[in-house]
Amino acid sequence: MRLLIYFIRKELQQLKRDPKMFLIVLLAPVLQTILLGYAATFDVNNIDIVIFDQDKSIESRKYIEKLIQSGYFTLKKFTNNYKDIEYFLLSGNATAGIVIPQNFSKDLFSGNSTKVQVIIDGSDGTKGSIAIGYIQAATSEFTQSVIKNLVSKKGIAIITRNIQPAVRIWYNPELKTRVFMVPAITALLLMIMTMLLTSLAIVKEKEMGTLEQLIVTPIKPWQLVLGKILPFIILSFVIIILVNSVMVFWFDIPIKGNLFLFFLASFIFTLSTLGLGLFVSTISKTQQQAMMVTVFAVMMPMIYFSGFVFPIENMPRIIQYITYFVPLKYFLIIIRGVILKGNGFYELWQNLLIMLFMGIIILILSANRFQKKLG
Repeated sequence: MRLLIYFIRKELQQLKRDPKMFLIVLLAPVLQTILLGYAATFDVNNIDIVIFDQDKSIESRKYIEKLIQSGYFTLKKFTNNYKDIEYFLLSGNATAGIVIPQNFSKDLFSGNSTKVQVIIDGSDGTKGSIAIGYIQAATSEFTQSVIKNLVSKKGIAIITRNIQPAVRIWYNPELKTRVFMVPAITALLLMIMTMLLTSLAIVKEKEMGTLEQLIVTPIKPWQLVLGKILPFIILSFVIIILVNSVMVFWFDIPIKGNLFLFFLASFIFTLSTLGLGLFVSTISKTQQQAMMVTVFAVMMPMIYFSGFVFPIENMPRIIQYITYFVPLKYFLIIIRGVILKGNGFYELWQNLLIMLFMGIIILILSANRFQKKLG
């Protein structure tokens, strides 16, 4: 028993001697719990919609008001062009498009079947399914209110059929979660290979003393940095090819967009992850510490705040501001857009530019810090 107590005391003292690891062990679980409590929600309370009202009647306006007043929808745009709906869904600026036909009011009062076209972005199956449910519920409530008003005004029951939303789902017609999640796995594997392995490999050389041997050689610091990151870039692209082969041939999820754009985006994303891996290696003394810092301080927050699982638009506003600084967020938008929607450079150039800017800044700052550590 005394030996056990001594061993426990020794481990605590050793942890205390390493302030960085001590802070990680104590603060990381607390911070992760707080952040996850805000970000980890599958509730969808804010669905962006585009409306094409062809009827432009009092009843159609009331129907639109019913949707907005439900509290689940944010109207992005009124449009008179069907192509605007396609653009908003293709660019990811809206989840649903609603087309109200010309005879909406006439059919509503004549007893004929009244249909409203609902177009859903099915690339996010969970969100798309919930959006359909909200639209159907609001439509049903509107129909019942119309019938109630007619009965109270006319004094008779006028036969009015329910409005039937004619739902069309784009990009993921069966609303399979797998179709939404599998492309994002590519991003996670790429992040793990470039960030975690880079930091561990460099720290391992510190522990073995081989890094000091490299320092005393005539090799320049920038050559040493480049020599460290290039192998992981090559390895990461091999992993991307393997994962996408499984996605296409095993899960039958075709890549609808341009492969060159996909690999270009992947390379730009690696600038950020390699830079973060280098940074972790400069603040870590052991492989265990590097792994802890990478997983709990970098990777997990990136997963929480990237939209990988939890919809960003449903997070508190202050958390949404944090997501602007997460490179994985932009990469997920790009790869899901390329794979599921067939997006091109025109739809994705803003995300590419932001990710490129962030990657260059992170890599330059981390490389400079790494070179100073070598000196």
